[in-house]
Amino acid sequence: MSSLSKRCMAELIGTFWLVLGGCGSAVLAAGFPELGIGFAGVALAFGLTVLTMAYAVGHISGGHFNPAVTVGLAVGGRFPMREILPYVVVQVIGAILAAAVLYCIASGKPGFDLVASGFAANGYGDHSPGKYALGAALTCEIVLTFGFLFVILGATDKRAPAGFAPIPIGLALTLIHLISIPVTNTSVNPARSTGPALFVGGWAVEQLWLFWVAPIVGAILAALVYRFVAGRQDS
Repeated sequence: MSSLSKRCMAELIGTFWLVLGGCGSAVLAAGFPELGIGFAGVALAFGLTVLTMAYAVGHISGGHFNPAVTVGLAVGGRFPMREILPYVVVQVIGAILAAAVLYCIASGKPGFDLVASGFAANGYGDHSPGKYALGAALTCEIVLTFGFLFVILGATDKRAPAGFAPIPIGLALTLIHLISIPVTNTSVNPARSTGPALFVGGWAVEQLWLFWVAPIVGAILAALVYRFVAGRQDS
C-alpha cells in the first residue's frame, strides 16, 4: 500500500469517528429523557473525536478529517495541492459510512423518524435549531471555520510546543459547537454535513451547499491571514 493510500485510510477512519461520535451523541444521547447530555455534551463529543483521532492517526495523515481543513492547510502551504482531492473524497466516504452506521443504530428504536429527528443534519431558516436565517448561518459558519483553522495553523506551527496540538484543536471545536449548535447544528466541516444530509434527503441536501461553501471560504481566509501574521511558512 502506498504512502498516500495509508494516509487516505487514516483520514477515512478519523472522519468516520468524528461523524459517528459527534453526530451520534446528538442523535442518540442529546435529548435522552432525564439523562440527556444536551448541547454541551454534544459539543464536548465533537471535540473529543478530533482530540482522540488526532493522537491516534495524526502522525500518519496529519489528522484533517475535514475538507475545509485540508483546503485551508493547502492554501497555508502545509499540504500539497495535488492531494486535496483524494483526501476530500475519503473524508466524505468516511462521513457517509458513519451516517450509515448511525442510522442502523438509531432506527433500532421504536418510533424512530429519520426526517422528524433531523438526524443531526445542518440547516438554516426553518431547519436551524434556533430558526436562524441564511445570512446568520453563512456568517456563523465562515467566521467559526476561520477561527478553527487559525487555531489549527497556530497549534501545528513549528514554533508551537510539540505534541500538544490535538488539545487546543479539540477544545476549539468544542467551543465552536457551544456557540453555534443553535444556529446551524454546527458544521465547519463539509464531510460531517454531507453524511447525515444524504440520509435525510430533501431540505438537508438542498441546503448542503452552504455547509460546503462557508467552511471552505472561512478556511481559505484563515490560511491567508495566518500566513501574514506568522511571517513565514512552516512545512
